[in-house]
Order: sequence, then C-alpha cells, then structure tokens
Amino acid sequence: MPPQGYGWWYADGISDDGAYGFSIIALIGSVFSPYYAWSGRHNPHDYCALNVGIYGRGKKRWTMTERRNDVVHQAMNTIAIGPSSLKWDGNALTIHIDEWAVPLPRKVRGTLRVIPTGLNTQTFALDDAGRHQWCPIAPSARVEADLSAPNLRFSGHGYIDSNWGTEPLEAGFTHWDWSRASLNEGAGLLYDAFQRDGTNRQLALHFQKDGSFKNIPPPPRQRLKNCPIWRMPRTTLAQASIAPKIKATQEDTPFYSRSWMETEFLDEPTLAVHESLDLNKFANPIIRTMLPFRMPRRTF
Repeated sequence: MPPQGYGWWYADGISDDGAYGFSIIALIGSVFSPYYAWSGRHNPHDYCALNVGIYGRGKKRWTMTERRNDVVHQAMNTIAIGPSSLKWDGNALTIHIDEWAVPLPRKVRGTLRVIPTGLNTQTFALDDAGRHQWCPIAPSARVEADLSAPNLRFSGHGYIDSNWGTEPLEAGFTHWDWSRASLNEGAGLLYDAFQRDGTNRQLALHFQKDGSFKNIPPPPRQRLKNCPIWRMPRTTLAQASIAPKIKATQEDTPFYSRSWMETEFLDEPTLAVHESLDLNKFANPIIRTMLPFRMPRRTF
C-alpha cells in the first residue's frame, strides 16, 4: 500500500426475515481514521482497523478499534487485525470477531461466514483518473452468523467487495451513494460517485449468481429522507416508476449513513443495503476531531 493510499475488504449480510444483519470492513490505511490523516498518511499499514456493525432490535453493536502494524498480520488469504481475523478458504470468507463496542463497552464476539454463489474478478474505476478502484468480489452470497455477544444466530443473503486507492477519498470525491440489492437470480449494484471536478460517475450492474454481469442503463437519481439524527441528505439511483423507501437507518453520522432500503431493481422488489458518504463533511476539521470517540486507537 503506497503512502496516501488505502484499501479495504467489505462484507455484509441481512437475515432472510429482514430482522437482523451485519457489516464488516477490514481497513488498511483506514480512510476514516483521523490519526492517519493527522500523521500525513505516510505509512498506511500503521493505521488498520476492523469495523463491525451488528444490527437488529436489542442486538445492535458497533466497533472500529484502530491498531498499529505490529499487531496486524497479513498473508495471501488471511488478515488478522488485533484479536480478530478474516480468512478465505477458497469457498467461504470466515470472519472471527473479538472486539469491544463503543461508546458503551460491550463485548462483540463470534463468527460470520459469507459463502459466495459465484465470484467476480472485474475491477471498476470509480473516478476518471483511475485512482480509486472497486471490485465486487461476491455480489451474490449466503451468510451464516453465529455470535455469542450479542447472542444472535441467523442465515441470510450477503455480499463481499473490495476498494482501494492511491489518494484520500476526499481528494477524489465530494460525495457518493452506493447500494447493493439481492435478487432472486443474482444481485444489482449501483454507484453514484460525484468527483471533485464537478462531474459524476455512475455504475449500474446486474450480476448473475455465477458472477457474470452486464451493464445496464443507470436509473434516475431519487431523493431519500434525510437521516433522522444528523439530517444528512441521501439519494439513490432507482427506477422512476417507484419511490424507494428507507426501512431502517443503521448508521447515522454527520458524514456517513448506512441503511436498509425497500426498492426495486429491474422491476423486482428487494431489500437493499444503501450507503451515503459526504466527504466534504468528513474533511471538516471539527468533525474529524469528533471521530476518536467512536474510533479508539490501541497498541494491542
């Protein structure tokens, strides 16, 4: 990973009944780290974190503890960040979690498995200069959650991707919206990225379960309700014939939201994972000084 660079691996899942879910992000050169930004971003490997979000009534947990390079171990198919790890065995991604939630110090412990139905190797540039890349590794997958803290077990649909770049996100973009929708015969993925030069780049992809895909015309942009607490605006690409609706806002911050959204993709009703990211707000020095309260840095 070069200086100024970043990389992450992302996985999520929603239970078949739509009641529970998770998101996992393993980060090298953590793009949201105030410590990495304040350091001048010379050594991305010294700013690593595992972000864990567990969602559902009575089960919600959130953690993003940042750790130094000497407690991060990476090999071809594994990465361990402190006491937690991700391992790919050729068939499934197994995530072992052993973390403490913030701001309330509650344990987050257990195992998540994401089993792709097919794999994709195609990489997509999110910006015109090609400094920011995205690969939807497993657009369609099954998930199995077995957690002891909180006590939660479920099966459902899931997803894996990876992003990486050679400059900070806020250098390339002002904001973006992203969503992934599980379909009966695959998955739908939508990116709406607004570049720093004022242009925007849209991706609309329809994946089959085996990992093959085709580009489709991007649907029109539609407004969603602002986040309930921080009132951050959010939009999505969605069919003109329907009005997408936020079912639940899972993360509500001054610059970022993660939600579950009822929408349609190619006329199929679905429950999608949706994210909005405002990089102008993220770069605000006042907001950056707030982040250590949610992102503690540890030396072990």
